[in-house]
Amino acid sequence: MMGSDKLLKSILDTITQHICAIDKNGNIIYVNRSWITFGENNSSSIHKGWDKINYLQECDKSALKGDKDAIMAAKGIRDVINKVKNFYYLEYPCHSPNEKRWFMMRVTPFKLEEKEYYVISHEIITERKLAEEKVLNLSRIDGLTDIANRRYFDDFLENEWRRCVRLKMPLSLAIIDLDHFKLLNDTYGHQAGDECLKKVGSVLKTFAKRPADLCARYGGEEFAVILGDTTLKNSLTLMNSLLDAIRQLKIPNKDSSVMPTLTASIGLATLYPHACKEKEELIAAADKMLYKAKENGRNHVAYENK
Repeated sequence: MMGSDKLLKSILDTITQHICAIDKNGNIIYVNRSWITFGENNSSSIHKGWDKINYLQECDKSALKGDKDAIMAAKGIRDVINKVKNFYYLEYPCHSPNEKRWFMMRVTPFKLEEKEYYVISHEIITERKLAEEKVLNLSRIDGLTDIANRRYFDDFLENEWRRCVRLKMPLSLAIIDLDHFKLLNDTYGHQAGDECLKKVGSVLKTFAKRPADLCARYGGEEFAVILGDTTLKNSLTLMNSLLDAIRQLKIPNKDSSVMPTLTASIGLATLYPHACKEKEELIAAADKMLYKAKENGRNHVAYENK
């Protein structure tokens, strides 16, 4: 019969939750197979020697970079260690480039031979969060264009900003204004204007397909596209393609000074978020570039790399 330690390890290695145990100083003393495998599959710099890692120090490092989830996690773990709380849990996003993912972290204390230890588990809760998100999205969608509304844009940008701070990734924002849209409304009527906005919304959806992307109605005839982990070069290519796609709609606008069909102007900005910056700086930069595009004749992309 196998020894009790070997049996326990074999059992823990079958559990899908990512589990580690730490001492009161934050030093990792055990991780299960799911913990190791997740690290290997998600570009972790640690592949072996988890017992040489201090979990609290790793949280603190991320917190110093502006990761708000790491700040809450570190505080929660210390609250359990210091007996401020009996246990702690935190739900947080951890999206990959190709899919949305959410986890729940739990911290539970235990004693062994009069020494105090703490189990930290990370459980995948993506299925539940996606179901909750589906319900929530009903209040986040613009009724006319069937894309995200301004409220959802604000929430999404905040979350994507935090993710890019944590992972040191670039974040791009484009603000799109339909050229001489008032003339289109005055010439063809508001119903034609609404149909125009719907068609532009449909086009925008094809340019925001990844979990880190979002297209939204920013207000009136203005739209916005958030592109997470996207450089200025790649964003510029996409936005030039978007301008062409809008022109290809061939929506009449005969009184426009640009051309007799619908065109758009785009302000594009890219920066690397970090704890010393605010997302409003990115919005301001994109807005500034939009006015530059309009001042320079419209129907093109003006851009800035901060």
